[in-house]
Amino acid sequence: MAPRTLLTAGITGVGMSFPERRLTNADLEKMVETEDAWIVERTGIRERRLAPRGTGASAHGVLAARQAMEHAGVAPAEIDQIIVPTVTPDMVFPATACLIAHELGAVNAWGYDLEGACSGFIFALQNARAQIEAGHARRILVIGTEIMSSITNYQDRNSCILFGDGAGAVVVESVDAERVGIIDAINHVDGVGVRFLHQKAGGSRLPACAESVEQNLHTVYQEGRDVYKFAVKGMAGVTAEVVERNGLTGADVDLFVPHQANIRIIEAAQQRLGLPDSKVMITIDRFGNTTSASIPSALRVAVDEGRLREGDTVVLCAFGAGFTWGACLLRWTAR
Repeated sequence: MAPRTLLTAGITGVGMSFPERRLTNADLEKMVETEDAWIVERTGIRERRLAPRGTGASAHGVLAARQAMEHAGVAPAEIDQIIVPTVTPDMVFPATACLIAHELGAVNAWGYDLEGACSGFIFALQNARAQIEAGHARRILVIGTEIMSSITNYQDRNSCILFGDGAGAVVVESVDAERVGIIDAINHVDGVGVRFLHQKAGGSRLPACAESVEQNLHTVYQEGRDVYKFAVKGMAGVTAEVVERNGLTGADVDLFVPHQANIRIIEAAQQRLGLPDSKVMITIDRFGNTTSASIPSALRVAVDEGRLREGDTVVLCAFGAGFTWGACLLRWTAR
């Protein structure tokens, strides 16, 4: 029997969904001791979206997935698998992927949640790629969806300025390897970062109790300077590595779509590749840090703004709690 030829996976549809409510820097000035100019200078964020209290991550995940499927021309029954990277699932179990599959009517899909923090989408995309290339699935939804407001302490001025709610989704399926598709990916984890960025309570180590709620231990804890130092090194390094090991330079990159965490971290990776501003996707100003949703939603914005054409060389990269970090190199599939 002849050996089976691996297929090539590519992104064929993108979607996004955000709550209507905008929380501006001016609004935050009334809540904590901060200033609009300081937030913009340090982070690049001008506003972020917040969902009504009690909204589950599945709500916007479903909306983003529907838009992605419409863009790809795929029906719910044609989806084989659903992967949901998220740190704010609707509940501990069942997986948010189950809830989304049911709401979509994806009756032939199986799926699971993946927790990779801000690198979750990059990690999930690699899983989807492997399934497609091995022939185990034909069409996969990857849905980064977060309700970060549910774990944000709005009395902590160092963290509450950063995060927003929203979702981004992509359809991954087999494509023409001669023209488009995912070329390469590099992913890393290092537990050294646990102490710098985490959520103290809510897991098996410290289950919810009256004291943990009273002390706001179910919200994001971050030591910003240490995270920034590691993020700059990690994102810039892995981005350059995935480009260079494929014989390319920054001049070959048509669009750079980084995780939208901090404008200065993005600029460090941009400078490492020598990219002009015109080749860098920025959405942090309008949405803030939406964790696993930031890259797929930025891809949808890029499509809506006409910044992606078939065959364009695109680089994705992210850095998150753990620490986790990764990058992906692909050629864009037009729809």
